Amino acid sequence: MSEENNATGGAARPVGKRQLSGASTTSSASYEAKRVVNVDDSSVRDDKPGGGPTSFVPEVVSEMGKVVWPTAKQMVQYTIVVFAFLFVLTSLVWSIDTVASLGVDAVLNP
Repeated sequence: MSEENNATGGAARPVGKRQLSGASTTSSASYEAKRVVNVDDSSVRDDKPGGGPTSFVPEVVSEMGKVVWPTAKQMVQYTIVVFAFLFVLTSLVWSIDTVASLGVDAVLNP
């Protein structure tokens, strides 16, 4: 249908049911029904954001219970990977520093 309009030079027409009928499915009544009503009750709100210092320790204990701790084998593997990465990076920095100092020595000391 839209190909025919494009071939004859007309504008493409929408193909959805709402667009063809021209009726809007959203009314102001349905919009008002979905609105959130803010309740301004001071007894419901807590004066301290985050619950204050008394709730800190129980929250920490609760969050620590959710942590997935690595096994001893995983810790050894992670440690080896970190040391290998440090060795590679240290070697890279050392080599670049050595080449740069040789270059500067060659330019400044003929």
